[in-house]
Amino acid sequence: MPESGSSEPIDLVVRSARDLLRPEELLREATRDLVKEEIRHHLEKTLRDDPKLARDLRDAVRDLLEARAREYAAVLRVGAATARLGLSALPPDVRRSLTEDVVKFLSQEIGNIAERTL
Repeated sequence: MPESGSSEPIDLVVRSARDLLRPEELLREATRDLVKEEIRHHLEKTLRDDPKLARDLRDAVRDLLEARAREYAAVLRVGAATARLGLSALPPDVRRSLTEDVVKFLSQEIGNIAERTL
């Protein structure tokens, strides 16, 4: 029988399985999931009972998503302006070559995005 400090493959597997299946850890996770589910049900009932609150929450989430989209668009515009500034500071021959590379790269990326979304 191998000793407890053995590094036999089967002993490693058994120790790993025992570590993964610690009862106190499973109980804690299961309890956490049950509490989260109860809270979710309570919140859903509250929203069903108060349609105005549900509309307000939907509107607020929509506003948040729109604000995030505007933020991302602004970040892209800043990035584009920064890229143009950097390109403008380059000698004309280097600028032309780099611009061609950037346009080619962006075209490929836009094509990939279009393929994934369609």
